[in-house]
Amino acid sequence: MIARYLVPAAFAVSIAMSCVQAQTLPPAEAAVAKAEPSLLDPAEFAPARTFAPPPPHNSRLEALELQQVKALRAAASPERLAQAERDGDTENPTAFDQATGRDLARLPATYALLTRIQRETNNVVSAGKDYFRRLRPYGVDPQMAHCGKGKVADRSYPSGHGGMAWSVGWALARLMPDRAPAIIARAQDYALSREICGVHFQSDLEASHGVAVVIADRLLADPRLADQVAAARRELARP
Repeated sequence: MIARYLVPAAFAVSIAMSCVQAQTLPPAEAAVAKAEPSLLDPAEFAPARTFAPPPPHNSRLEALELQQVKALRAAASPERLAQAERDGDTENPTAFDQATGRDLARLPATYALLTRIQRETNNVVSAGKDYFRRLRPYGVDPQMAHCGKGKVADRSYPSGHGGMAWSVGWALARLMPDRAPAIIARAQDYALSREICGVHFQSDLEASHGVAVVIADRLLADPRLADQVAAARRELARP
């Protein structure tokens, strides 16, 4: 494993200021997302202020990251490769059903809150993708096998799936502290699936990790969502 590339700048932005979309949504959810005004200030989360630049194309660091992606994919068992495929198809909070011990789609207040947090995160991540236009691993090496779940070859940085995993996972860990270790482990493993799939570099995932945690914490504390947060806590507290 190579060393972590960066501590995402989103942490620094959050401290300084206050101390997708990567996913294709179903029509009904897309209509809701379009109707909802963003709770985040786009200027505060502008890509140049939120994310450190990814490793330059054809750089030594890009080559090291590509080597890691290939090694992870080569070492993965058929079962882990199949899981990575499934994870790529599950870009929504139900990816955490097992970790939470809940059928999250059947908890209306919780699911609405989590998908709102995911959409807000995706807005920021999608702006970063448009800004950086980083090639995915299989864009750097067209001969590399991959899952086919990276929709566009030059939208690698940051990761939309990673943004979902860490925004939803972090929110759930805050809402269900007794389940936090399993939830965080699931977020980490889900993010790893994107490397095993060959559609993201490690620094893509780290960038999403940083900003998603900041956004989840920000929104859980937002008074405009206080009633939703309280309702979600009540749902999740039930056996």
